[in-house]
Amino acid sequence: MSAAAVGPLPGQAPSVGAPPVGAPPLVFDHVSHWYGDVVAVNDVSATVEPGITGLLGPNGAGKSTLLQMAAGLIAPSSGGVRVFGESPVERPAIFRRVALVPEREALPGMLSARAFVEARATLLGLRDVRGAAARALALVELDLVADRKVQGFSKGMRQRTKLAAALVHEPQLVLLDEPFNGLDPRQRLQMMRLLEARAAAGTAVLLSSHILEEIEGVASRILVVLAGRLAASGDHRTLRRLMTDRPHTVRLRASDNRALAARLVAHPVVIGVEVDAHDLTVRTTDFTAFSRLVLRAAQGHGAHAPALTLYEVQPTDESLEHVFAYLVER
Repeated sequence: MSAAAVGPLPGQAPSVGAPPVGAPPLVFDHVSHWYGDVVAVNDVSATVEPGITGLLGPNGAGKSTLLQMAAGLIAPSSGGVRVFGESPVERPAIFRRVALVPEREALPGMLSARAFVEARATLLGLRDVRGAAARALALVELDLVADRKVQGFSKGMRQRTKLAAALVHEPQLVLLDEPFNGLDPRQRLQMMRLLEARAAAGTAVLLSSHILEEIEGVASRILVVLAGRLAASGDHRTLRRLMTDRPHTVRLRASDNRALAARLVAHPVVIGVEVDAHDLTVRTTDFTAFSRLVLRAAQGHGAHAPALTLYEVQPTDESLEHVFAYLVER
């Protein structure tokens, strides 16, 4: 692919018909895709803004198909995909602003990491191929082994090689399919910090992962896809709050757990109370109303109900594991 095929180089004026200024990085507009009789994605509408958005769902939910459509690798069967206001299929120049890190291995083992990343930089028409590749390799902490052949790399090192190639041209939209696969805990933390730094600089990141706690830790917004449909969207706490038909469980610790339990148990939003030696566990039908109730109960009223000190109020079922399990079971 020539430099002209991917649009203007850094520092050059944009060509005629450049993408609209201010257009969202990625928009799915009632998009569907099917393979023969199999519907992989079914009428999904969502907008991905700058920052980190998590794409959550079980295997076969349609996550990879959505990422491939966003990258322009496959066309929607119906509906539309817009990347910075343009169709990635109809306008290849948009690839200059986009990067995809696929889950599937696609690394030629005979090349070194440096050669692979430099090849990507060359295809993108970058002026300083060596410098851009060196910066990208250092970013993913592969600079000390950059001249080793990829065939001798671990799974985690291969993942980081793919990420370096994806970031070599400093894209504004980064699409990641299961990026944490094969990474050890330290490498995962390093990648999370890297993605957070990119997001803070204005990059839009859409990442798919089955490692729920890592999406919870890094993504500001989550799209939950089930059987090809968008089941829910929002931050994980917002998703949990919307589940009004399922009780919430909250763990509390106060200066007098039994006294606090006695003040809470008669309220209509409280459907269960358990007290042990250290904690008070409450089940409630309305978390927002319960939060206000706890504060009033702790304040007390007069000599017969003195004020209590609250040491901890912690929802125990707001993790993505609980959100995801609920949506799957629903």
